[in-house]
Amino acid sequence: MSDAGDTNDTVLSVRSGRLSFGERTLWSDLDLDLRRGEFLTVLGSNGSGKSSLLKAVLGLQRLTAGSITIDGRTVTHGDRHVGYVPQQRLIPPGTPMRGRDLVALGLDGHRPGLPMLGRREARRRVTEMIEAAGATGYADRPVGRLSGGEQQRLRVAQALVGDPSVLLCDEPLLSLDLQQQRAVSALIDARRRSHGTPVVFVTHDVNPILAATDRILYFANGRHRLGTPDEVLRSDVLSELYGTPVEVARIRGRVVVLGTPDDAHCEADHGDQVHQRWAG
Repeated sequence: MSDAGDTNDTVLSVRSGRLSFGERTLWSDLDLDLRRGEFLTVLGSNGSGKSSLLKAVLGLQRLTAGSITIDGRTVTHGDRHVGYVPQQRLIPPGTPMRGRDLVALGLDGHRPGLPMLGRREARRRVTEMIEAAGATGYADRPVGRLSGGEQQRLRVAQALVGDPSVLLCDEPLLSLDLQQQRAVSALIDARRRSHGTPVVFVTHDVNPILAATDRILYFANGRHRLGTPDEVLRSDVLSELYGTPVEVARIRGRVVVLGTPDDAHCEADHGDQVHQRWAG
């Protein structure tokens, strides 16, 4: 885990956050301060509002009540200070784009207005980030011919090439095999350790990133719990959230949750996804 919890440098702040759709409230009374270098894992039942939280931070979804700020500024759509890694979805084989072109979109390809960097500086940034992602060997190959893990590494590089203040990850390990999950998780974790970039990581399975997690935000039944893994991943805490008996067991270093209404830790949250802003 990160040592960032020892500092009071708040990057992302949510105050009295509430998100409702009609008469249904996904979550309310959410107060969150995410510090530099902190790794926050967001868990919960299907449709509980995990990905909707990311949409709110991205400026794509307005809160029903409360506020969200990044470095003291109210969030806006297209904020250059927010990096976003979507779920892994294979890019079609015939896509006319190289790996480095996909990464370059993270600088200005998804935002209105003029490019923020000159061509030489942009090329330098892209090459540097590709190297950091361990993707140099396939950066000039068509993205549609790359494996899911290789494409996802490039998406992480795309999200980080603009040097964001905070990194949002929406189920980035979905559909990846174990080796690919480890590689992508390590890449994200290395960035927050080396640059102090805080991470908000939405997932249905905490185990691949449990060692990196500083705190957990757990949504269920319109309520939430926020704390360390040992404080939140407990039978009594989750039973109270769900209003039904839930068992939490640790087996060979893995967390197993049994008894949730929708097997929240066994299947993806398909009803609550962020629409991709960038190519891929």
